[in-house]
Amino acid sequence: MSNSRSLVPVTLSVPGVNLGAYISSVNQVAILSADEERELAERYFYEQDLEAARQLVLAHLRFVVHIARSYAGYGLQQADLIQEGNVGLMKAVKRFDPNMGVRLVSFAVHWIKAEIHEFVIKNWRIVKVATTKAQRKLFFNLRSLKKGSHGLTHVEAESIAHDLKVTPAQVLEMEGRLSAFDASFEAHLDDDEDKQHQAPAYYLEDNRYDPARQLEESDWEDNSTELLMNALNRLDDRSRDILTRRWLAEDKATLHELAAEYSVSAERIRQLEKNAMDKIKSALMTA
Repeated sequence: MSNSRSLVPVTLSVPGVNLGAYISSVNQVAILSADEERELAERYFYEQDLEAARQLVLAHLRFVVHIARSYAGYGLQQADLIQEGNVGLMKAVKRFDPNMGVRLVSFAVHWIKAEIHEFVIKNWRIVKVATTKAQRKLFFNLRSLKKGSHGLTHVEAESIAHDLKVTPAQVLEMEGRLSAFDASFEAHLDDDEDKQHQAPAYYLEDNRYDPARQLEESDWEDNSTELLMNALNRLDDRSRDILTRRWLAEDKATLHELAAEYSVSAERIRQLEKNAMDKIKSALMTA
């Protein structure tokens, strides 16, 4: 009998119907502990338990949202990016081996990004170049109004702008959009090193939302906090009290306030504080 908690939120919207409601609902799903994740992964890996696979997917939908946000620069609908990422997440769950010694989120990053990359490659030239009324007017008329294949001069831009009742800046902006060429999302194998690093795959992704990195930073922060508390507990009561009230309390005490309380000089409090800090640093360095 499994003792895993239920991970199903009250409602789970579809990204394309109500993106805000979807993000809110996936954020309600509890994050799995390492033991819970391993139990579910083993149930699916060894027993093909589809309910376990469903819970693994639900618990990681929030990470797909984080990754999809880093591809917003293409002008594609975020709901579409999320849905493609969810496909990658499901493929990752299907292939995840709990004996690999890594968390699912680290394994799934590759599959989530692969599906989003494929979607972007197929669709990023569909990015809308004309959304406002003025842009639509320019989009359908600019080519026929140009007097050649060369770039527009300022005089020509002013003339077209006057005819279409838009600004010269809008004319030049639309010309740039229409003359833009397709670029490979990923570098070609025969590109030199400089050209490879100019490929969009190298600069359009924002790694701040990398779930693997976020998990690593969270683990590091938890571990650092635990080490600090252990080091504090090794201090004598007076030193621990001085250090806590001088550095960790919201309403920090002054040297003179502590000196009056402990009936010693402010300089003595400063010495005790420094000694306590040295002990903390030494404990953290040897941990």
